[in-house]
Amino acid sequence: MQLTPMRFKEYIWPHNPRVYSIQYQRKMASHLVPGGLSYLQDMGRVNRVLEGSGEFVGEGAYTQFGSLANVFYSKGPGLLIHPIWQISNAYFVSLRLEQVPRPDYVRYSFTFWEDDGTYQGKLDTQTAPPPPPNQPGQSGGQSGSRAVHVVQAGDTLWGIAARYGLTLEGLVALNPQIKNPNLIFPGQEVWVE
Repeated sequence: MQLTPMRFKEYIWPHNPRVYSIQYQRKMASHLVPGGLSYLQDMGRVNRVLEGSGEFVGEGAYTQFGSLANVFYSKGPGLLIHPIWQISNAYFVSLRLEQVPRPDYVRYSFTFWEDDGTYQGKLDTQTAPPPPPNQPGQSGGQSGSRAVHVVQAGDTLWGIAARYGLTLEGLVALNPQIKNPNLIFPGQEVWVE
C-alpha cells in the first residue's frame, strides 16, 4: 500500500518516518487524605505528543535534514499531516540528529506537541491590591493596573510562565497567594506582570 507523504507547514518528507507514535495524556493531581489514602483529581486532558524517527537516504540526505531543520527554526504552530492519523495543528518542539551524518545517510527523530485549540485564555487588566510596604518595586499604598491570566483546564504555572515570557521563579514571586506551585485550578487568577 502506497501512503501519501507526511507534511508539516511547507515541508514534505521524501519518504515517511519509520516510527511514529502518539501519546495521549491526562493531567492528574493527588491529594493526601487522612488514613494514608489519596484523592485523585482529574485536571483534564493535555495536548497529544507526536513523536517519530526515520532516515534520509541517498544523495542529498544531509541536505534533506537541513531543510527539515529550517522548518524547525520557523516559529509558531502549523498543520501536521500524517498519511493515516488525523491532521493536527502542532508545534515542532524538537529535532534530533541521531548519529554523525553522512552525505548519503542521516538518522533523525522529532517531537511535535498538538495545539488542540481549546485554550481560550487572554490577559485581563485588573486593579491589583497594593503591595506590602516592604515589597521592592513599588512604594506602599499605591495600586496599579496589572495583567492577570485566568487558569484554564490543563494549565500549569510553568506553561503560563513560558506563554508570557517569564521564568517560573518570577511567576511564583508575582503570585505569593499560590502556596503550592504544582497545584492550580481552573478559574484561578494568576498575575503575569
